[in-house]
Amino acid sequence: MLLGGAIGLEREASDKPAGLRTHMLVAGAAALVVALSDVMVQRFNTELGAQLVRSDPVRVMEAVITGVSFLGAGTIIRRGPERQVEGLTTAASLLLATAVGVCVALSQFLLAAGVTVMALVTLRLVGRVARGIR
Repeated sequence: MLLGGAIGLEREASDKPAGLRTHMLVAGAAALVVALSDVMVQRFNTELGAQLVRSDPVRVMEAVITGVSFLGAGTIIRRGPERQVEGLTTAASLLLATAVGVCVALSQFLLAAGVTVMALVTLRLVGRVARGIR
């Protein structure tokens, strides 16, 4: 949740619709769902005494990403007379916070921290460069 919060803090500072709390909750929820899927399979197999329940990690990832994609879609809007699309970067940052949460759940802490730093550089520094080009 802390790494998701770092991404969310940048979005909050940029006055975007999904900020600190949203990114923290998304990263935490992603980590929780991934961790609980493994725990749930182990528990059912222990109680049933056999390997009757299996988990497909790819499907767990698909479910988490699909759920967060609906949240991200809520941040995307069209504004102004030219109907400019806004919120795509925030939607992408929510998806990235999800991936960071999954990394943490899978004990990939260095990868999670590295991706968070890269996201912050992208959102802050590359964002300034992009605005300077326009």
